[in-house]
Amino acid sequence: MRKTLIVLTLLLLAGCIKQSASYYVSDARDHAITVRAEQAYVWNQNISLTVVASRFPDCQRAFKLQRVARPEVVVELFSSGDNVFTIRSGDELKQLEMQGCTELPVPAPNAIGVAVGVFRLGEGEKMDFEATAPTEPAPAPAA
Repeated sequence: MRKTLIVLTLLLLAGCIKQSASYYVSDARDHAITVRAEQAYVWNQNISLTVVASRFPDCQRAFKLQRVARPEVVVELFSSGDNVFTIRSGDELKQLEMQGCTELPVPAPNAIGVAVGVFRLGEGEKMDFEATAPTEPAPAPAA
């Protein structure tokens, strides 16, 4: 009986998601933005998302995002320069300043910066980061 309960417990936990992926701001890998996706129970289709800003050894801080349905785990990352990044998950926006790992006021939707990449729940329920192809800067407006 005890072995059966252990096996059933393991089967229930096997369907849960606890994954993360990182975007490394610097080549030294001590400066990163990580998105964690967690599903508490196999029957719960909502995923808890957390963004972790880290710049070692100076700071590391976690910021909760809204829970999303399992098929909607897509978190976009934008850079505004000067160590400022914007995270968009659905209609939620967060702007982070990486020098002190702090949250800034929410930017206007048209001022979120240049796309850096996308965090998403990929094949095998694994969290992945996919970098956006570099784009040409927009031309300056005519005088």
